[in-house]
Amino acid sequence: MITSAISFLITKNTLDHSIYTRELAKAGALITHDKDQTVLTLMHLDDVVEKGFKTVNQDMTLGQMLHQSVAKSTRNIFPVVNKEGVLTGIVLLDDVRDFMFDTSLYDKLLVETLMHKAPEHIFYETDTMQTVMQKFQDSSAWNLPVIKDGKYYGFVSKSKLLTAYRRKLINFTK
Repeated sequence: MITSAISFLITKNTLDHSIYTRELAKAGALITHDKDQTVLTLMHLDDVVEKGFKTVNQDMTLGQMLHQSVAKSTRNIFPVVNKEGVLTGIVLLDDVRDFMFDTSLYDKLLVETLMHKAPEHIFYETDTMQTVMQKFQDSSAWNLPVIKDGKYYGFVSKSKLLTAYRRKLINFTK
């Protein structure tokens, strides 16, 4: 009994997980007493990805972008993709607001001169919800693009993510 007790104490103090929970913990699917961690484990990326964004091409002129995308969109962010659908940058409405009514620039400015890199990317296949939440915290962004199979897939907004998180938390604690 003394040997079993010593073995138990050593194992309990040196290992974070038992042989039964180790694989679940590695996969990020271990439900624990930590409500924050548990709620994030229960959430799915598909529930928060928004796909209704008008894409633009970096070779488009300002006029083409305004007529084909900005005028037909209710969003203020426009993903810039190449012919293969790979995200090359983003353009915010704030980036063009000051000169979007100057028609003399419509054929002179290209989207590639207006675009900039996204502050961070969410990778559909590999990022967990914990990672997504951390990327929002580290980047201070309100929208982050989602990359699936190496191509642009959609955006996750911080407000939609936090709303979904709150709903899961409320349902979990009932």
